[in-house]
Formats: sequence, C-alpha cells, structure tokens
Amino acid sequence: MKTASASELEFFVLLARHGSLSAAARALDITPPAATMRLAAIEERLGVRLVNRTTRSISLTSEGELYLLHATRLLEELREMDEIVSSSRQAPRGLLRVNATLGFGRTTIAPLVSAFAARYPDVEVQLEVTDRPIDLVEAGYDLAIRFGELSDSRVHARRIMSNRRFLCASPRYLEQHGTPETLDDLTRHRCIVHRQNDDAYGIWRFTRNGHTEIVKVHGALSSNDGDIVLGWALDSHGILIRSEWDLAKYLESGRLRRVLPDFALPNADLYVYYPGKRNLPARARAFINFLVDELAGDG
Repeated sequence: MKTASASELEFFVLLARHGSLSAAARALDITPPAATMRLAAIEERLGVRLVNRTTRSISLTSEGELYLLHATRLLEELREMDEIVSSSRQAPRGLLRVNATLGFGRTTIAPLVSAFAARYPDVEVQLEVTDRPIDLVEAGYDLAIRFGELSDSRVHARRIMSNRRFLCASPRYLEQHGTPETLDDLTRHRCIVHRQNDDAYGIWRFTRNGHTEIVKVHGALSSNDGDIVLGWALDSHGILIRSEWDLAKYLESGRLRRVLPDFALPNADLYVYYPGKRNLPARARAFINFLVDELAGDG
C-alpha cells in the first residue's frame, strides 16, 4: 500500500484543527471541492472513513483520531530532522507557532513578534491569542507564553520575568467605602473578580509570615477578561487583584492604590512553555532568547 506523504499528513492535521473542509480549504488557498477530493483520496487509500461529515463541520472517527495522533507525531519528527540536518545554518528559518494570552498577546507579544520578524525574516510566525486553557502538545504549538506555572510534565518552562500580584482600588472607592485593614474586612467590601480558567470563583489566597489564609470575596462585577476588570477598578467599582505588570503605570500615577500591602498573593511570573524535546528548533530558541532580552529587565 502507498504510504502517506508529508503534504497529506499536513492537510489532515489542518483539517482536524479547523473542523471543516471549507476552513481547511481557505487556509490552504484551494477550493472546497479540491479539499474534499484530498480527503476522499486519503480515505480511499486507507480503506477507512476518517471523518464524519455534516453540511457545516466534520468530526473525527476513531480511525481519524488515531491517524491524527500519528500524523502530528510524524510531522514533528520530520521538522526536527530538518532542523538537525540544517543546524549549521546561522539564520533561524521555518514555521513557528506561538500561543499567548489574549490581552497580553495583543498589547505586548504582537509588537515583539513584529520586531522579531524584522530581525529574522526567514521565520514564519503564526501567533494565536486565547485565554482558554490549551494543550500545548496536542494543539501543535511550538511555544506558549503564559502567566503562572503549568502542571504538565510533557512541557518545559523558562521564566521570562517575575511578576507579583497586588490588591488595589481607586482612591475614590477607598474614600467612599474605607480602606481594609485586615483580610476579614475584604468580605464586607465590593470585590471585582477576574475569573480565570478553572480557578475557584472568588477565592483569594494570601500569605504572611509563612502562613496562608484564604478569603471568600463577593462583588457585583466579574469577567474572564483582565482588561475589563481593570477598567472597572479604575471606574471605582471595587477592590481588584491584578499583576504588577498591569498596575505599574496606574500605581505610579495614583489612579490606583495598593490595599493590604503586607499580605502577599501568589506570583504571576511570565513563562514561555515548549514541548519537552531534546532538540529545540533554532527558530524557537531564537524567539525565546528574544523574549528574555526584551522583557527580562523586570525579572
């Protein structure tokens, strides 16, 4: 039986990632009928159905899931082989898939990608921004930039910069509602909650002199978007936890003030995560080093 080609594997991985033949066709700049013919040719060669089709989307059969698993692994091995063979080349090159959090990715990482692309024109960077949890390995990303540690033994991490978390509120809010003097006071204040992934809602953890204390807070406003909750704090709606990176200019200008500064919150250090491979591609190493050079001044 004829074996799969790299282009066939790449097509199927792309199809699974986009979830529809039309979307995969747009990504490949081919017509939907051409994408349908490609899929039919793969299934005919294998003698099995790989996807279940509907008018708008596709879902993988059990054979399709198995094919995707091995196709992803084989493509990664081919990329590593190319990287090892061409390691003597000085300039990094090839495709680099990067994932970053939504707000930070848009305001900070995107401009850095622009500067990186100017320095390394042979590297093609695909930047995707999302705040939902990701599986770095299964999604096929080369790098993920995240605040806080990931509990995934399959990935390595490099800390880019330190980033403390602070309690803060606007001067107007504190004038109207008073300044908390103890953690217990927080239960009687309006608190703005930033909902992140699967974190327990409204549970704030503090440390002082090696002792950890947990406070359940309440408030009328919450969001999964960090920029939104920061805006509400600036509008004097309540007390908020945000990172030093986000608060620096507002604390300096006086638009926000720290609350209960003697109590420490878990850090939100910035990390870059990458799959645990022995041979990290030169383009990935170059991008990580570039991030460290640009951002580690505060680390």
